[in-house]
Amino acid sequence: MRILGIDPGLARVGFGLVEFVRGEPPQLLHCGIIETAAKTVLGDRLITIYNDLHELLDQSEADLVAVEKLFFYRMGNTIAVAQARGVILLALAQKGCAIVEFTPAQVKQSLTGYGNAKKPDVQDAVMRELQLEQVPQPDDAADAIALALTAHFSAPGNP
Repeated sequence: MRILGIDPGLARVGFGLVEFVRGEPPQLLHCGIIETAAKTVLGDRLITIYNDLHELLDQSEADLVAVEKLFFYRMGNTIAVAQARGVILLALAQKGCAIVEFTPAQVKQSLTGYGNAKKPDVQDAVMRELQLEQVPQPDDAADAIALALTAHFSAPGNP
């Protein structure tokens, strides 16, 4: 099974594609970001996210997509990220993707056993689960990988 994790954002959308084969450790196939320039008109930034995500979905052949639910401390950024997340969900729906959504606390709980874990703890769990020697960069990609792992762990019958 291939699970694509997506960490929504307007400036950077993180993604991580992880393959799970029963009896084998999970394999990170691809990760990175879709990036939009801050000085670009909002509509053009959303088009970039939409087009790049469509291309990523065509290449990834994901069986499931895990998307982070919105959670923000600052209201100023929330609306722009919500707009980007809407475009992401639209692209996923158009492709007929199976989607699961998780809050940051659910991801932290799944990977560390503690819903208020710090980012380094989650990154350590990602490295451990995928047997990596360093944290995938940038952070948005590592967060997306954590979403993919959470989707796997949350599926019935998985550890």
